[in-house]
Amino acid sequence: MKTPPVTSDRIMELAYAFRGAKALLSAVELGVFGALTGGRLNVDALGRRIGIHRRGACDFFDALVALGLLCRDADGCYSNSRASDRFLVPGKSSYIGGLLSHLNTREYPHWNMLTRALLTGAAQFGSGEAGHYQELYANPAAVEEFAQAMSGGSLLVAKALAQRFPWDKYKTVIDVGSAEGCLPVEIAQVHAHLSGGGFDLPPLAGAFISYVHKHGLSERLSFYSGDFLQDPLPVAEVLVMGRVLHNWDLSTKKMLLGKAYAALPRGGALIIYERLIDDERRVNSVGLLASLNMLIMTEGGFDYSAADCIGWMQQEGFRDMYVEPLTGDQTMIVGTK
Repeated sequence: MKTPPVTSDRIMELAYAFRGAKALLSAVELGVFGALTGGRLNVDALGRRIGIHRRGACDFFDALVALGLLCRDADGCYSNSRASDRFLVPGKSSYIGGLLSHLNTREYPHWNMLTRALLTGAAQFGSGEAGHYQELYANPAAVEEFAQAMSGGSLLVAKALAQRFPWDKYKTVIDVGSAEGCLPVEIAQVHAHLSGGGFDLPPLAGAFISYVHKHGLSERLSFYSGDFLQDPLPVAEVLVMGRVLHNWDLSTKKMLLGKAYAALPRGGALIIYERLIDDERRVNSVGLLASLNMLIMTEGGFDYSAADCIGWMQQEGFRDMYVEPLTGDQTMIVGTK
């Protein structure tokens, strides 16, 4: 695959891309899409509903129309687009706005520090990933927000994974770094024979138990408390590590793969999914930009290609690896013990 030719228009599109991104993130923060669930509203009514000043209201809402996030009818009233109604209305099972809120508050401001991160090679966020989690989980409100963000980031890939992996060959699954349990819930809802749960730090227990209970799966899915940097992983026929390895340096990546191998029974499977970099490191800007995010946000984390990961897995003893796309930006790597 070749990269498309870059024109001056494309350069300018990239240069101004932050504006569209921030318009979306602010719309989620202000509750635009939830405000429109009761029906269409004109500019003044919608502006009052979300509490913004009238000066920027018309331009803001029309920008969202131009971005395909809102619709405006002949009477000048706004409503959600089909995609916004599906994915950006709080309370819906397909809601991914929690992830966007996370990006808005945690990642967007820190990308202003990319140049400094490139110059220094140092994380620009708090005390690095491990220290950040300790600080984050000391705040119950922050834990809830983070758990919802992880569900927003996992929902679409979880739905795809429920369909694309041969779950009929296995009986148990544990999601490593499960947050509130979106991934095991989505899989268990499709495959009634499966049981298992999620493994994460103790402060996530309440969020996990509540989320699983809400979906009527408490008898099949349990929370396993621990720290995967210190503790062995729970035993299951399938272990899942979704966007886990990219947070850590190479030695920690290999250590976690080794723990997964030790926890699996013979014939068990490890599923890893990430925004993978293409093996030639030429075309998948999503994966490469995700790796730059790890530069900014963590002490040693980086993203990687399928070839990189397969090589590490082989070193730990995994065999029969294969790679399969799950969503437009995330891909799974499967290995067997």
